[in-house]
Amino acid sequence: MLNLRNLSYHPPAAHVPILKQINLQVAPQQLTLIVGPSGSGKSTLLEILSGLSEKTQGTIHWRDQELTSLHLQQLSGLVFQFPERHFCGGTILEELRLGHPEITSDRIQQALTEVGLEQLSLGAKPHALSGGQQRRLALAVQLIRQPHLLLLDEPTAGLDWSMRRQLVGLLAKLKKHWGLLVVSHDVGDLLEIADQCWTLQHGELLSVTPERLREQASKPQLVS
Repeated sequence: MLNLRNLSYHPPAAHVPILKQINLQVAPQQLTLIVGPSGSGKSTLLEILSGLSEKTQGTIHWRDQELTSLHLQQLSGLVFQFPERHFCGGTILEELRLGHPEITSDRIQQALTEVGLEQLSLGAKPHALSGGQQRRLALAVQLIRQPHLLLLDEPTAGLDWSMRRQLVGLLAKLKKHWGLLVVSHDVGDLLEIADQCWTLQHGELLSVTPERLREQASKPQLVS
């Protein structure tokens, strides 16, 4: 269980905090969905939880241990919005081995099987894959690291209807083994697999029922 207690983020250049007194629990084998417009602090929250940014105030605990940024880098795996733009390997094998030259063939095949890409050639070029396959590969890159928590920033952005449905089905499968924290500006198909839902507005996190979230999703303030 990941616990955030009174977490705030207020960089010196900002007039007001980007995140304000965030309290949140992310449970294993559940998908936590946070919905909010662009600029609400969603990506900033993920950057803090992945250890890429340092909180200003509050604590982050995993079970009974308070976590540092270094701990969070080991605990969490972050999949950026449009992760395909960050691919550096010339082949799938190179992409999966980046930073892990000692990785075994078994681990590689296991990660690809988890995301449904076990039939692809390891020599295939990441940028030649379909949009849905690229998102799956980005997930496999994180699964290689064997994190406890997967963080996903707008995972369905830019995908067509069919690819979105496939990705949602994959996330439903992955949450059987990992805790997932997903942020999005659009509820879309993610609501059907979410175990708990929140809205993030002007840096403030509020719990919301799925029914209420469906109502709010049609309002302009939740559309970027």
